[in-house]
Amino acid sequence: VNGSLCSDKCLILVRVFDVADQKAGLNAAWRFCARSRSMCPIFRHINCRIASPPHWPYTSGMTGTSPPAPMTCAAIIVAAGRGLRAGGPVAKQWQPLCGKRVIDHTVTAFLNHPRIDRVVLVLHADDMTEAGFDGVTLTTGGADRAASVRAGLAALSDPAITHVLIHDVARPCITARTISDVIDALDHSPGAAPALPVTDALWTGADGRVTGTQDRTGLYRAQTPQGFDRAAITAAHAAHAGHAADDVEVARAAGLDVAIVAGDEDNLKITHPADFDRAARILRGRNGHQTG
Repeated sequence: VNGSLCSDKCLILVRVFDVADQKAGLNAAWRFCARSRSMCPIFRHINCRIASPPHWPYTSGMTGTSPPAPMTCAAIIVAAGRGLRAGGPVAKQWQPLCGKRVIDHTVTAFLNHPRIDRVVLVLHADDMTEAGFDGVTLTTGGADRAASVRAGLAALSDPAITHVLIHDVARPCITARTISDVIDALDHSPGAAPALPVTDALWTGADGRVTGTQDRTGLYRAQTPQGFDRAAITAAHAAHAGHAADDVEVARAAGLDVAIVAGDEDNLKITHPADFDRAARILRGRNGHQTG
Protein backbone atom coordinates (compact mmCIF):
# COMPACT_ATOMS: atom_id res chain seq x y z
CA VAL A 1 0.00 0.00 0.00
CA ASN A 2 3.00 2.26 -0.42
CA GLY A 3 1.74 5.70 -1.41
CA SER A 4 -1.94 4.75 -1.21
CA LEU A 5 -4.32 7.51 -0.21
CA CYS A 6 -7.38 6.56 1.81
CA SER A 7 -10.58 7.58 0.03
CA ASP A 8 -13.31 10.01 1.02
CA LYS A 9 -11.46 12.90 2.67
CA CYS A 10 -9.14 10.86 4.90
CA LEU A 11 -6.11 12.95 5.83
CA ILE A 12 -3.63 10.13 6.22
CA LEU A 13 -1.28 8.88 3.51
CA VAL A 14 -0.52 5.32 4.56
CA ARG A 15 3.00 4.25 3.67
CA VAL A 16 4.24 0.76 4.50
CA PHE A 17 7.84 -0.23 3.88
CA ASP A 18 8.72 -2.61 6.72
CA VAL A 19 7.27 -3.83 9.99
CA ALA A 20 8.21 -0.69 11.94
CA ASP A 21 6.72 1.63 9.35
CA GLN A 22 3.68 -0.61 9.11
CA LYS A 23 3.00 -0.27 12.82
CA ALA A 24 3.52 3.50 12.81
CA GLY A 25 1.34 3.94 9.76
CA LEU A 26 -1.48 1.92 11.24
CA ASN A 27 -1.33 3.79 14.53
CA ALA A 28 -1.45 7.16 12.81
CA ALA A 29 -4.30 6.21 10.54
CA TRP A 30 -6.35 4.61 13.30
CA ARG A 31 -6.01 7.84 15.19
CA PHE A 32 -6.76 10.26 12.39
CA CYS A 33 -8.86 8.55 9.72
CA ALA A 34 -12.10 10.49 9.32
CA ARG A 35 -14.18 7.54 8.21
CA SER A 36 -15.22 4.21 9.69
CA ARG A 37 -12.16 1.97 9.66
CA SER A 38 -14.20 -1.07 8.72
CA MET A 39 -15.12 0.69 5.48
CA CYS A 40 -11.63 1.88 4.62
CA PRO A 41 -10.15 0.03 1.60
CA ILE A 42 -6.62 0.78 2.79
CA PHE A 43 -7.24 -0.93 6.12
CA ARG A 44 -8.90 -3.93 4.49
CA HIS A 45 -5.86 -4.27 2.26
CA ILE A 46 -3.39 -3.88 5.13
CA ASN A 47 -5.19 -6.44 7.27
CA CYS A 48 -4.99 -8.95 4.43
CA ARG A 49 -1.24 -8.38 4.18
CA ILE A 50 -0.38 -8.83 7.86
CA ALA A 51 0.70 -12.42 8.58
CA SER A 52 -0.19 -12.38 12.29
CA PRO A 53 -2.89 -10.38 14.03
CA PRO A 54 -1.56 -6.95 15.04
CA HIS A 55 -1.85 -5.31 18.43
CA TRP A 56 -4.39 -2.45 18.33
CA PRO A 57 -2.98 0.05 18.92
CA TYR A 58 0.72 -0.73 18.77
CA THR A 59 1.73 0.24 22.29
CA SER A 60 3.89 -1.55 24.81
CA GLY A 61 2.10 -4.13 26.92
CA MET A 62 -1.14 -4.05 24.90
CA THR A 63 -2.29 -7.10 23.00
CA GLY A 64 -5.40 -8.21 21.20
CA THR A 65 -6.79 -8.76 17.75
CA SER A 66 -9.64 -6.23 17.73
CA PRO A 67 -9.09 -2.53 17.07
CA PRO A 68 -10.51 0.04 19.51
CA ALA A 69 -13.71 1.78 18.57
CA PRO A 70 -12.77 4.59 16.18
CA MET A 71 -13.34 8.15 17.29
CA THR A 72 -16.29 9.68 15.46
CA CYS A 73 -17.12 13.30 16.11
CA ALA A 74 -20.22 15.44 15.89
CA ALA A 75 -20.37 19.22 16.12
CA ILE A 76 -23.16 20.83 18.13
CA ILE A 77 -23.52 24.48 17.15
CA VAL A 78 -25.48 26.50 19.68
CA ALA A 79 -27.46 29.21 17.88
CA ALA A 80 -30.61 29.70 19.92
CA GLY A 81 -29.66 33.01 21.58
CA ARG A 82 -30.94 36.44 20.66
CA GLY A 83 -27.62 38.35 20.88
CA LEU A 84 -29.11 41.75 21.75
CA ARG A 85 -25.77 43.42 22.59
CA ALA A 86 -24.65 43.03 18.97
CA GLY A 87 -27.42 45.34 17.77
CA GLY A 88 -29.16 45.07 14.44
CA PRO A 89 -32.69 44.17 13.37
CA VAL A 90 -32.20 40.40 13.82
CA ALA A 91 -30.16 38.13 16.08
CA LYS A 92 -26.44 38.31 15.34
CA GLN A 93 -26.20 34.84 13.82
CA TRP A 94 -28.57 35.91 11.04
CA GLN A 95 -26.81 39.18 10.24
CA PRO A 96 -24.68 39.55 7.09
CA LEU A 97 -20.93 38.94 7.13
CA CYS A 98 -18.78 38.96 3.99
CA GLY A 99 -21.68 38.17 1.66
CA LYS A 100 -23.15 35.43 3.83
CA ARG A 101 -24.78 35.23 7.22
CA VAL A 102 -22.72 34.74 10.37
CA ILE A 103 -24.29 31.31 10.84
CA ASP A 104 -23.30 30.27 7.31
CA HIS A 105 -19.59 30.79 7.99
CA THR A 106 -19.77 28.89 11.26
CA VAL A 107 -21.74 25.89 10.03
CA THR A 108 -19.69 25.59 6.83
CA ALA A 109 -16.43 25.39 8.79
CA PHE A 110 -17.68 22.21 10.49
CA LEU A 111 -19.46 20.73 7.48
CA ASN A 112 -16.23 21.00 5.49
CA HIS A 113 -14.01 19.48 8.15
CA PRO A 114 -13.13 15.86 7.23
CA ARG A 115 -13.14 14.66 10.84
CA ILE A 116 -16.62 15.92 11.69
CA ASP A 117 -19.18 13.24 10.87
CA ARG A 118 -22.39 14.98 12.00
CA VAL A 119 -23.49 18.57 12.57
CA VAL A 120 -26.35 19.48 14.90
CA LEU A 121 -27.64 23.05 14.82
CA VAL A 122 -29.59 24.24 17.87
CA LEU A 123 -31.95 27.09 16.97
CA HIS A 124 -34.53 29.29 18.60
CA ALA A 125 -38.05 28.02 17.92
CA ASP A 126 -38.78 31.13 15.83
CA ASP A 127 -35.79 30.44 13.54
CA MET A 128 -36.39 26.83 12.55
CA THR A 129 -37.36 27.73 8.98
CA GLU A 130 -34.39 30.08 8.45
CA ALA A 131 -31.43 27.70 8.41
CA GLY A 132 -31.47 26.15 4.93
CA PHE A 133 -28.55 23.73 5.38
CA ASP A 134 -28.25 20.31 3.78
CA GLY A 135 -26.86 17.51 5.91
CA VAL A 136 -27.48 19.30 9.22
CA THR A 137 -29.73 18.09 12.03
CA LEU A 138 -31.92 20.89 13.40
CA THR A 139 -33.33 21.02 16.89
CA THR A 140 -34.95 23.63 19.11
CA GLY A 141 -32.99 25.19 21.95
CA GLY A 142 -33.98 25.75 25.55
CA ALA A 143 -34.35 28.64 27.96
CA ASP A 144 -30.59 29.04 28.43
CA ARG A 145 -27.35 27.84 26.88
CA ALA A 146 -27.09 24.72 29.02
CA ALA A 147 -30.61 23.67 28.04
CA SER A 148 -29.75 24.25 24.38
CA VAL A 149 -26.65 22.07 24.66
CA ARG A 150 -28.71 19.32 26.27
CA ALA A 151 -31.15 19.59 23.37
CA GLY A 152 -28.28 19.26 20.91
CA LEU A 153 -26.94 16.19 22.68
CA ALA A 154 -30.40 14.63 22.70
CA ALA A 155 -30.76 15.27 18.96
CA LEU A 156 -27.72 13.08 18.20
CA SER A 157 -29.44 9.87 17.19
CA ASP A 158 -26.36 8.10 15.79
CA PRO A 159 -24.98 5.74 18.47
CA ALA A 160 -21.66 5.56 16.61
CA ILE A 161 -20.78 9.13 17.58
CA THR A 162 -18.20 8.90 20.37
CA HIS A 163 -17.24 12.56 20.85
CA VAL A 164 -18.84 15.96 20.47
CA LEU A 165 -17.49 19.44 19.81
CA ILE A 166 -19.76 22.18 21.18
CA HIS A 167 -19.36 25.55 19.47
CA ASP A 168 -20.87 29.02 19.72
CA VAL A 169 -22.44 30.13 16.45
CA ALA A 170 -21.11 33.64 17.09
CA ARG A 171 -17.54 32.44 16.43
CA PRO A 172 -17.59 32.38 12.61
CA CYS A 173 -13.80 32.67 12.21
CA ILE A 174 -13.08 29.22 13.59
CA THR A 175 -10.38 27.41 11.63
CA ALA A 176 -9.92 23.79 10.65
CA ARG A 177 -6.65 23.80 12.59
CA THR A 178 -8.34 24.64 15.88
CA ILE A 179 -11.03 22.00 15.28
CA SER A 180 -8.35 19.41 14.57
CA ASP A 181 -6.33 20.39 17.64
CA VAL A 182 -9.33 19.85 19.89
CA ILE A 183 -10.07 16.46 18.32
CA ASP A 184 -6.43 15.41 18.69
CA ALA A 185 -6.47 16.28 22.39
CA LEU A 186 -9.52 14.06 22.90
CA ASP A 187 -7.31 11.05 22.19
CA HIS A 188 -5.81 11.60 25.63
CA SER A 189 -8.44 13.45 27.66
CA PRO A 190 -12.23 13.26 28.16
CA GLY A 191 -12.41 16.98 27.48
CA ALA A 192 -10.43 19.59 25.54
CA ALA A 193 -10.92 23.23 24.69
CA PRO A 194 -8.97 26.09 23.10
CA ALA A 195 -7.90 29.03 25.22
CA LEU A 196 -5.49 31.94 25.21
CA PRO A 197 -3.40 32.97 28.22
CA VAL A 198 -4.28 36.37 29.65
CA THR A 199 -1.42 38.78 28.88
CA ASP A 200 -2.90 42.17 29.80
CA ALA A 201 -2.64 43.66 33.26
CA LEU A 202 -5.80 43.04 35.27
CA TRP A 203 -7.42 45.53 37.62
CA THR A 204 -10.29 45.42 40.02
CA GLY A 205 -12.48 48.49 40.13
CA ALA A 206 -15.57 50.13 41.58
CA ASP A 207 -17.40 53.37 40.84
CA GLY A 208 -15.12 54.14 37.92
CA ARG A 209 -11.90 53.87 39.92
CA VAL A 210 -9.15 51.27 40.13
CA THR A 211 -9.29 49.44 43.44
CA GLY A 212 -6.48 46.94 42.95
CA THR A 213 -4.66 44.55 40.63
CA GLN A 214 -5.22 40.89 39.90
CA ASP A 215 -2.49 38.34 39.31
CA ARG A 216 -2.94 36.94 35.79
CA THR A 217 -0.82 33.83 36.38
CA GLY A 218 -2.73 30.76 35.23
CA LEU A 219 -5.62 32.77 33.76
CA TYR A 220 -6.96 31.96 30.29
CA ARG A 221 -9.55 33.35 27.91
CA ALA A 222 -11.81 30.45 26.97
CA GLN A 223 -12.92 29.77 23.41
CA THR A 224 -14.93 27.14 21.55
CA PRO A 225 -15.27 24.48 20.19
CA GLN A 226 -15.11 22.62 23.46
CA GLY A 227 -14.78 18.89 22.87
CA PHE A 228 -15.78 15.97 25.07
CA ASP A 229 -16.40 12.29 25.25
CA ARG A 230 -20.06 12.11 24.29
CA ALA A 231 -21.25 9.86 27.11
CA ALA A 232 -19.28 11.81 29.71
CA ILE A 233 -20.57 15.27 28.77
CA THR A 234 -24.13 13.97 28.37
CA ALA A 235 -24.01 12.62 31.91
CA ALA A 236 -22.38 15.81 33.18
CA HIS A 237 -25.13 17.99 31.71
CA ALA A 238 -27.82 15.70 33.09
CA ALA A 239 -26.34 16.07 36.57
CA HIS A 240 -25.67 19.81 36.43
CA ALA A 241 -28.17 22.20 37.94
CA GLY A 242 -28.08 25.95 37.56
CA HIS A 243 -26.08 28.36 35.44
CA ALA A 244 -22.78 27.50 33.79
CA ALA A 245 -20.51 29.86 31.88
CA ASP A 246 -19.68 27.15 29.35
CA ASP A 247 -19.45 23.40 28.90
CA VAL A 248 -16.02 23.21 30.50
CA GLU A 249 -17.60 24.38 33.75
CA VAL A 250 -20.23 21.64 33.44
CA ALA A 251 -17.56 19.04 32.71
CA ARG A 252 -15.32 20.04 35.60
CA ALA A 253 -18.27 20.03 38.00
CA ALA A 254 -18.67 16.36 37.06
CA GLY A 255 -14.99 15.65 37.72
CA LEU A 256 -13.85 15.50 34.08
CA ASP A 257 -10.33 16.56 33.16
CA VAL A 258 -10.22 19.16 30.40
CA ALA A 259 -7.05 19.69 28.36
CA ILE A 260 -6.16 23.18 27.16
CA VAL A 261 -5.18 23.49 23.51
CA ALA A 262 -3.79 26.60 21.85
CA GLY A 263 -6.46 29.13 21.07
CA ASP A 264 -6.57 31.57 18.17
CA GLU A 265 -6.74 35.35 18.49
CA ASP A 266 -8.87 35.41 15.34
CA ASN A 267 -11.44 33.05 16.84
CA LEU A 268 -13.41 35.97 18.25
CA LYS A 269 -16.95 35.82 19.54
CA ILE A 270 -19.19 38.43 17.95
CA THR A 271 -20.73 40.27 20.89
CA HIS A 272 -20.77 44.00 20.07
CA PRO A 273 -21.47 45.88 16.81
CA ALA A 274 -17.76 46.57 16.15
CA ASP A 275 -17.05 42.82 16.18
CA PHE A 276 -18.73 42.39 12.79
CA ASP A 277 -16.10 44.59 11.13
CA ARG A 278 -13.26 42.74 12.84
CA ALA A 279 -14.65 39.36 11.80
CA ALA A 280 -15.06 40.59 8.23
CA ARG A 281 -11.42 41.70 8.11
CA ILE A 282 -10.29 38.29 9.36
CA LEU A 283 -12.37 36.36 6.83
CA ARG A 284 -11.42 38.61 3.92
CA GLY A 285 -7.75 38.21 4.86
CA ARG A 286 -8.04 34.45 4.60
CA ASN A 287 -9.99 34.40 1.35
CA GLY A 288 -12.20 31.79 2.99
CA HIS A 289 -11.71 29.52 5.94
CA GLN A 290 -8.21 28.42 6.76
CA THR A 291 -7.72 24.73 6.16
CA GLY A 292 -4.28 24.08 7.58
